Amino acid sequence: MSSKKAVILGYDCVSSLGTDLETQWQRAVAGESGIAKLTRFPIPPGFPVHVAGEVADIDVRPYPFLQPREMAHWTSPIFKYALLVVYRALERSGLAITKDIAPRVAITFSSAVGGLDAILHADRMLIAENKLPHPFANPNSCINMVGGKVSIFTGATGPICSTITACATGITSLIIGEMMLERGIADVVIAGAVDFPLVEPIVAGFATMNGAYRPKEGQPDESPEKTSRPFSINRRGFVVSEGAGCIILASAEFAKAHRLKPKFTMAGWGMTSDASHSVSPNLTTVQRCMEETIARAELQPKDLDAVNAHATSTKVGDKVEADALHNIFGKKLPPVSGNKSQLGHAMGASSAIETILAMEGMLRDTLLPTINYIPDPAIDIDCVAEGARKLTQEFVLKNSFGFGGCNSCVILHRII
Repeated sequence: MSSKKAVILGYDCVSSLGTDLETQWQRAVAGESGIAKLTRFPIPPGFPVHVAGEVADIDVRPYPFLQPREMAHWTSPIFKYALLVVYRALERSGLAITKDIAPRVAITFSSAVGGLDAILHADRMLIAENKLPHPFANPNSCINMVGGKVSIFTGATGPICSTITACATGITSLIIGEMMLERGIADVVIAGAVDFPLVEPIVAGFATMNGAYRPKEGQPDESPEKTSRPFSINRRGFVVSEGAGCIILASAEFAKAHRLKPKFTMAGWGMTSDASHSVSPNLTTVQRCMEETIARAELQPKDLDAVNAHATSTKVGDKVEADALHNIFGKKLPPVSGNKSQLGHAMGASSAIETILAMEGMLRDTLLPTINYIPDPAIDIDCVAEGARKLTQEFVLKNSFGFGGCNSCVILHRII
């Protein structure tokens, strides 16, 4: 292994399935859904979206850095949950960021949506009460401030970068982090993403662009847990969700020197741009992203044990991803898990959370299911529809594709 190869020291996440990793894993293995009725704001008559994947509130008492006085100015939930997962991921990694190593610790932890809820609230107060915005309204809404707060919280003073690539943000943060390690400008990277996009105009906007799930016109509402259904013939768009995931990267050299014991490496990665439609994926460049990831890992398609799919539940997106996989793997396509069937779509944070679930599955020799699946004759795919499946996995391909044609993929390698 190259001394600069990116190894994964630790990780943590929150999602609609829970706020601690073990609960999320157990619920996922059981085939449960984190999707329920939308409660983040009052739903007015005619509002098109009624379901969401909401993250439960947390008990902040064990965490001094999350006490009300400390967080008073940081009203957007992205900051609370970002700091929580970063703290717990560092704990799991066994790494303490001391003054000696701080200049070599980089941050690529980011967000696709950021704290737009804070600026929306300020706008409403300005219109309704002619009340000027809180001094921290703009900082709350600055996407790069997420990484900034992580830097302040951890004391990391290495390079800092906001890796905003829409729904691929979490994976892109890993890729940019790996580049920093490979170039020798950092020894450790705090990567990942956070998004809490359940804000009225954002949710409604996803619906009007025919992205977010809503029932057929004239049909009654479906049970919320049935609404996210990747690769299924009756898929009707993604369910907007919340979440955060942090992954701690380091060079293999650093990990060895500090007697840390990583369980995974980033074996390969790829990034492409569609250069076509703003939201509809391009088969050619999506496929090339996967192919370049496999090639950079110096593997063959037959070497991969499973795929953790982007799989948002959109008509076009799921078909393009499935077609690209078939073009690469042919009749030897490995099983494909669609975690958004259980989590919903937490925007840029989704790919970080799903990467963490994929790694947990590799450690536990288990593939998570794709729930709510009804076969689509146009998509011939084994998506683990029967429930969680026992399978030993050494290499797993993780896909993520974002609006604007931002494609990012990684291959995870279990090394223990």
